[in-house]
Amino acid sequence: MNEDRSGHPAITQDAHSTLMRQAARVLRLRYAAGGRDSQLSPATASKLADTLEGLSSGDPVFDSIDPNEATALAHRLIDDDHPELSKLWPAAK
Repeated sequence: MNEDRSGHPAITQDAHSTLMRQAARVLRLRYAAGGRDSQLSPATASKLADTLEGLSSGDPVFDSIDPNEATALAHRLIDDDHPELSKLWPAAK
């Protein structure tokens, strides 16, 4: 079986990549378009979505981000289950 650069099976990486891309789309739809009454600005939401997309492609710039936390945030976004509780959620200003 093929492995990604972290040694995980490629199929696991594909599922993780799909999850990150889906979460980025949800984030853009709900927050970046300004449709939610949120303290998260559209620009900050877009930046976070870019981060999730970077994680989906395995961009080494995002290697310092905890993959478990990113996965948890993705699930919270998709499920609309208090994503603001994630450690990766930008602090309100």
